[in-house]
Amino acid sequence: MTVAAPDPRKDLIGLTREELAAEMAAIDAEPFRARQLWHWLYHRGATEFTAMTSLAKAFRARLASHYRIGRPEVARSQTSSDGTRKWLLRFDDGQEAESVHIPEADRGTLCVSSQVGCTLNCRFCHTGTQLLVRNLGAAEIVGQIMLARDQLGEWPSPRDDRQLTNIVLMGMGEPLYNYDNVAKALKIAMDGEGLSVSKRKITLSTAGVVPLIKRCGEQLGVNLAISLHATNDELRDELVPLNKKYPLAELLQACREYPGAHNARRITFEYVMLKGINDAPADARELVRLLAGIPAKVNLIPFNPWPGARYECSSDAAIQRFSDIVFAAGYSAPVRMPRGRDILAACGQLKSDSIRKRARPPAEAPAPTSWPADLRGP
Repeated sequence: MTVAAPDPRKDLIGLTREELAAEMAAIDAEPFRARQLWHWLYHRGATEFTAMTSLAKAFRARLASHYRIGRPEVARSQTSSDGTRKWLLRFDDGQEAESVHIPEADRGTLCVSSQVGCTLNCRFCHTGTQLLVRNLGAAEIVGQIMLARDQLGEWPSPRDDRQLTNIVLMGMGEPLYNYDNVAKALKIAMDGEGLSVSKRKITLSTAGVVPLIKRCGEQLGVNLAISLHATNDELRDELVPLNKKYPLAELLQACREYPGAHNARRITFEYVMLKGINDAPADARELVRLLAGIPAKVNLIPFNPWPGARYECSSDAAIQRFSDIVFAAGYSAPVRMPRGRDILAACGQLKSDSIRKRARPPAEAPAPTSWPADLRGP
């Protein structure tokens, strides 16, 4: 694969309002230009400066000489028989990640990736078989939302009747191991004068990076989902190796203390159903015990197979029995219907062919080792 020479112009996508204002000051533009640009970039979805017709032609030309408006390249687009769409997205350095749009009658959910590959190596997850290549930058994260809007024809940002209503950070990677870029991207997405996605429509899923869970709640206020999958440390150590660093007791305490969590905004616990591994009635009863005191709901996820997977999906009867026990204890426990299985777009099936290069990634592509030492993977 040949990677085009990098565009030397600075990408405006992914800049905060303050950063955008600083760029305008750097080229001696009036301060109000930053707000105009924000409107064109994030409300109108402009991909070329020539489309910004409220700006003087000479100013548009000046912008084009200094800046660009980035979008991920769609390397491959697939549509499932159930309407789910998956995009393999290629970034400026040639690395790739996947993003998925799931249409439903009352909503449309975009599953967003935060990293190329993943460092966690969860045993049931296809992404976990791909070593971490690098973090995605804020522009590459928010760019997935903008690309989906492009593909769905949703510019200007619609107030009603959206095909893209919800965002879930449940794609490739562990979002809290790329917190700064994820937070920056989500703040742009939530801005009311731009993409205008309500924080109540955004869910961040983590395998349990305990030190950053509280910070996420305080700074972003989005919905929290915990990738749980086991009810004891021994099994969770195997399925979710991050548990060795942040065991269940610490994780559940962080959930009890999550800012803004209450019965109307419950924490979601994701639980993949693995035949003969974690699907016994005793597991369901132990799950109920663990969740005591947490405003919680449980998403039961039938295991979605992928090439080389060592697990099998629990039977329908076992899943229903598990769900009934959790429901009887007062917790919502719906079974998440698999979507996009035929194109490997379902939960736990995402993966790209990117591999880590020996050379240091370019400056706009943050190196994966940029986390604080105490937050690096196991």
